Amino acid sequence: MTTLVTTAYDQIRQAVLDRVERERLDPAGALDGVRAAVVDAVEDYQRRAHLGEGTALRDPGDMVARVLRSITEFGPLTELLARPDVEEVFIEGARVSYIDGSGRLLGLAAPTTEQENLQVIERLLASTQRHLDAANPLVQARVLNGTARLTAAIPPIADALSATLRRHTLRRDTLASLVERGSLTPAAAGFLWAAMQTTSSVLVSGPPGSGKTSLLSALLAAIPSNRCVRCCEEIRELNVPLTHGSFYEARPAGLDGTAEISLRDLVKFVLAMRPDHIVVGEVRGAEAFELTRAVNAGCGFACTIHADSAHEALHALTNAAIMAGENVTEPIVRKVFASAIDYVVHLDLEDLSHAGGGIRRQVMEIIEVVPSLHDDFSTEPLFRREALGGPLEWTGVVPRGAAAIERALPPGQRLQPILEGRAQP
Repeated sequence: MTTLVTTAYDQIRQAVLDRVERERLDPAGALDGVRAAVVDAVEDYQRRAHLGEGTALRDPGDMVARVLRSITEFGPLTELLARPDVEEVFIEGARVSYIDGSGRLLGLAAPTTEQENLQVIERLLASTQRHLDAANPLVQARVLNGTARLTAAIPPIADALSATLRRHTLRRDTLASLVERGSLTPAAAGFLWAAMQTTSSVLVSGPPGSGKTSLLSALLAAIPSNRCVRCCEEIRELNVPLTHGSFYEARPAGLDGTAEISLRDLVKFVLAMRPDHIVVGEVRGAEAFELTRAVNAGCGFACTIHADSAHEALHALTNAAIMAGENVTEPIVRKVFASAIDYVVHLDLEDLSHAGGGIRRQVMEIIEVVPSLHDDFSTEPLFRREALGGPLEWTGVVPRGAAAIERALPPGQRLQPILEGRAQP
């Protein structure tokens, strides 16, 4: 029975799509016209079915609603995309799965086809300047009114349609809210807040999904409002109100291969805008080299990068800068970053869905980058968590930048009580 209904659905849906294209109906603006086309297509199918050309529909009204939703909304994914508890949606051909707020990976119960899912992707992209077609088989874009990031690929790059829709958190992440969620301790959060009162440069590292963007947002929220903050991202994800500064988003090349504005271009551009802090949402390539120029500009910077540890994050950033191809040797780049980066915050995550929980995201370590007498980075651990779920403890080390931090603190506040967890800023 499912195959028959699905076949009827495909026939009716295609007939409506043909009419929509023929009459140039706008699915978003000409709802009455599209609805009339759907009703006519269902009635036509029923007439032919009664003449022996197929199996009549048991519920024509349900079919009208289903096809109308497919063409004017997001088909079987409409309710899924409207749910605030869904963090990520994965589309692989005709298969749709998603992660809900508890961290569980679930499959979509409603049947879909690859063609229908492709139409959903195209509808999501309709409000952007991005396209997914033979000329552009890879795409990244902000969709759903800027609340989600879509990454999609089609053949021949992928075997079939492959897409991930990642919902941005709509909450205002702060260091205090990360303490409430168990990612930070009050002492660690207090230290990071104190560090952001200066023009410290902070590198946030971790695997995908570990909460790097949330922590970066919290660090931004801690920067004094009189500081100029310039945020550059491939796809806009940061959700922090800025009193002084702005956000900038990269742009892919047009259909003619021109007019591209890369993340590296943006970093180079904002360096000329007198920033106190430059923020790069996610460093993956040549934009890392431009951060070496931020050192000479005298401004702080903050960025995220994928890495397995805080120390490894420093090497990952160095390697990304070298890949810019500027004919600068690795020791020089490493020396620049060693003098520029003050702290590295590393996060990790753990799936607890097997135990009835969700995804645990926690800061594992905070290290300070200190002057080195050898070719590698030298670091000093400030806070360390031995294992996910364990305590994040101060190591007893007072950072070398303590004097600069204390000068930036409000009168009467000292860094030592904050590190010990005896005082909150």
